[in-house]
Amino acid sequence: MGRGYGMQPLSRGLYEVRLATSAESVAAAQRLRYLAFRAARGSAAADHRDADAFDDQAQHVLVQDRASGALVATYRVQMFDGATLAQSYAAQFYDLSRLARFPAQMLEMGRFCLAPDRHDPDILRLAWAAMTRLVDAGGVGLLFGCSSFAGADPARHTAALGALAARIAPECWRPGPRAPERVSLPDTAAPFAALPQIPPLLRTYLSMGGWVSDHAVIDRDLDTLHVLTGVEIAAIPPARARALRMIAAESMG
Repeated sequence: MGRGYGMQPLSRGLYEVRLATSAESVAAAQRLRYLAFRAARGSAAADHRDADAFDDQAQHVLVQDRASGALVATYRVQMFDGATLAQSYAAQFYDLSRLARFPAQMLEMGRFCLAPDRHDPDILRLAWAAMTRLVDAGGVGLLFGCSSFAGADPARHTAALGALAARIAPECWRPGPRAPERVSLPDTAAPFAALPQIPPLLRTYLSMGGWVSDHAVIDRDLDTLHVLTGVEIAAIPPARARALRMIAAESMG
């Protein structure tokens, strides 16, 4: 597992969030990821895990049911600066040479998922409280990651991609093309009537002032279409930032 960023366990309602500290807890995260990303596609993975080489360097955030210990949500994070950004998961799919000039630490979040049978909003609140703690503790200036649409066929996501065209990254940070299979966002932004078709995690990024790449990547392995998404911490609306930090503070102990 990767280097720790320092986060005390947080709790809210029925749930607690902490960082994975053992191979067994990482394996539990990988099994939940398998259910979320691969089981419906009939993956033949014998160990029922979604795992890759990036897991060894990342920190894994676990949201658990306090009574049963069951894992109800997970995501992984890894810190980068300009010199190391090319080693990120996203750099497999996007040219991040412009973003490598970003003048602060960057935190990549990936594989965010919930247990299929859990819909309690406290789970998401606690997951974001943990992210807020990690961002503040690490002096992070940018949160980024690949935001995915279920289904690799671009035709399924035409309206949503049109809505994203108004939120393309500033040219100074804009990710360039690298993946061989990709589709450009429309030149003209569509009305945000397509917002319900945008995945919840991406909507959250956008509500915090986030931007996206000017193209989407077709990922056959996970059967998804994804855009590189960035949230500049300094650009988060003040009221939203206060609310996130309040939840994080209330969840301590």
